Amino acid sequence: MVGSRNNTSHPLFFILLGIPGLENYQFWIAFPFCVMYIVALVGNVTILHIIRIDHTLHEPMYLFLALLAITDLVLSSSTQPKMLAILWFHNHKIEYHSCLIQVFFIHAFSSVESGVLMAMALDRYVAICFPLRHSSILTTSVVIKLGVAVMIRGLLWVSPFCFMISRMPFSPNKVIPQSYCEHMAVLKLVCADTRVNRGYGLFVAFSVVGFDIIVISVSYVMILRAVLRLPSGEARLKAFGTCASHVCVILAFYIPALFTFLTHRFGHHVPRVVHIMFANVYLLVPPMLNPIIYGVRTKQIRDRVTRGICRKDP
Repeated sequence: MVGSRNNTSHPLFFILLGIPGLENYQFWIAFPFCVMYIVALVGNVTILHIIRIDHTLHEPMYLFLALLAITDLVLSSSTQPKMLAILWFHNHKIEYHSCLIQVFFIHAFSSVESGVLMAMALDRYVAICFPLRHSSILTTSVVIKLGVAVMIRGLLWVSPFCFMISRMPFSPNKVIPQSYCEHMAVLKLVCADTRVNRGYGLFVAFSVVGFDIIVISVSYVMILRAVLRLPSGEARLKAFGTCASHVCVILAFYIPALFTFLTHRFGHHVPRVVHIMFANVYLLVPPMLNPIIYGVRTKQIRDRVTRGICRKDP
């Protein structure tokens, strides 16, 4: 029974509807989602494999790219298998603790991805503005410390979400009108005062994403100033090309993420189907695009993939 409860007033499970409003098309919508998920898996695993086996790529930019690939694998895999089960097999039920685990992984690794993008912007800033000191400033030790700090920030700041929700009573309604468990969607099912939860959610969002966006913006303003001072047009073009892939990745992550975040809290007039589709895009499109963008724009990775394909040819 949907209304069944355990002795701590927690529901035994929730019901994920998938994509309300498009029930007749969900089976077919799942196919492009499945293709994008496969591309994300293959692309990010390929990036990790190339960086692991090629010791010339054990540099800050590629180490951050490896961390980004790991984050993308976790983000996409935390939602897509269950979403495909919903759309194809009508497996709408998700166990209570599994739902909280999904909330944790989605928000923790979204924070990690934002932090990795910030670290990559810092790497580009140092590489372009201080090229002769790049290797001495961003040593392997510094890169590892930055990666660990970004990871710890995501895990520690998001953990209270799940802890606070786990101690609250829920209403008889167990239906979540989307395809995965998200903090605000689950919070709407709580039958208690949620102002502290909402306030903490806003604090985390603005402190994490706000800080990262400020650092990224300042880094690229400084990069732009440095590039425009270069005497050679060819050098300027090369510097812009180096940063273009990172800017594309930043936009692909933050635009749907901010739309989803703001719509949950303030977009009451946004059609639900639009909100849910953007919520799915936010967790699937960046993991799919990142390896493609970096694979195409980064010569070392592109050459390595090309050599690997050529070896397989008869």
